[in-house]
Amino acid sequence: MLQILYLAQDLADPAVRRRTLTLVSGGASVTLAGFRRGANPLAAVHGVEPIELGTTADGRFAQRLGAVAGACVSLKNRLRDVRKPDVIIARNLEMLAVAKRAVALFGGEVPIVYECLDIHRLMLRKDLIGRALRAAEAQLGRNARWLVTSSPAFIEHYFRPLSGIDAPPVLLENKVLDIDGASEGPAPPAEPPLPGAPWKIGWFGALRCRKSLALLADFSRRMEGRFEVVLRGRPAYSEFEDFDGFVRGEPFIRFEGAYRNPEDLAGIYGDVHFTWAIDFFEEGQNSAWLLPNRLYEGCRHGRVPIAMKGTETARFLSVRGIGLVLEEPDADSLATLLGPMTPESYAEAAGRINRCSAGTWVFDRGDCEALVRRLAALAHETPCRIPSAAITEPRHNEGGLL
Repeated sequence: MLQILYLAQDLADPAVRRRTLTLVSGGASVTLAGFRRGANPLAAVHGVEPIELGTTADGRFAQRLGAVAGACVSLKNRLRDVRKPDVIIARNLEMLAVAKRAVALFGGEVPIVYECLDIHRLMLRKDLIGRALRAAEAQLGRNARWLVTSSPAFIEHYFRPLSGIDAPPVLLENKVLDIDGASEGPAPPAEPPLPGAPWKIGWFGALRCRKSLALLADFSRRMEGRFEVVLRGRPAYSEFEDFDGFVRGEPFIRFEGAYRNPEDLAGIYGDVHFTWAIDFFEEGQNSAWLLPNRLYEGCRHGRVPIAMKGTETARFLSVRGIGLVLEEPDADSLATLLGPMTPESYAEAAGRINRCSAGTWVFDRGDCEALVRRLAALAHETPCRIPSAAITEPRHNEGGLL
């Protein structure tokens, strides 16, 4: 059985849980180790007891650097009962440093996979700080065997032109994990609201965008109850002045708390009509390049996504002829887009989504097993460098695995 040491920057992150489930479902034995940023019992994986390397704080970069340094010093003791892994996966830059230390402790020759699903704004700065961080990434990832990322735009706009990472890229889209075959066939048809009931926009996942919250509040007030906004997930409280107070003060917005991914997806998406697939958190950079989890989740359940013009998400929707695209980031534009919605136009938009193959949205057990087989092959390969010109262009790959 393939032994994987998975190093995570936030053990409470639902995406870490999903990746761990992916690897376990594919037949790997996973040791999960990482930092704790907050409590989230819904992030637990049955049978996997994480090794905590310390505590970090969201948005406090200097504190995180100190925590990483401390973890590297104490790593030998924390991993004393861990069997030598066949592969180490390091999620995000700080875990690359921990991975390098772990390789040294295990005697070398353990391949490292660098998993980077977001490009932090600090990495894109043109000043000394940005250059120093990119240099650190290049040095720490110099011997990485794979670069795993979730959007072709990350490769196009960051990893090829700016990053010093030259590992072959592997595109793993943020698809819905379906290890039990529950997602076979089309989703139940999305129904418009009953007469007099509101249309509902679902904004689920990492809630970190003040601009989105303000826009949706403005829009929902203008529509005077014709539209409601349902929030689910983990608010990044450091990014809001008073998230809970703001939501309580909005008559047409409600926050319904955290959820399990993938177990609760059918229920929460079944309660809405549209998916808010827009993020202005790092506008023009990471937010323009990402393909968010909720894009795949909402479409898998037949809900109509709303994307922002000029983003990778809008390009993704345009290629497939689905979804709605917001022209301007304001309530007036959103009212123009959604205000004329009728049951007939909604049924037509939802129908186009259901005509897409399930594989566009779903990562099933067979995909999990294929990924673990590729990781097993990587563990037995002789390290080599693939020239960047030979790397397959990810935009032409529909299957999600390069």
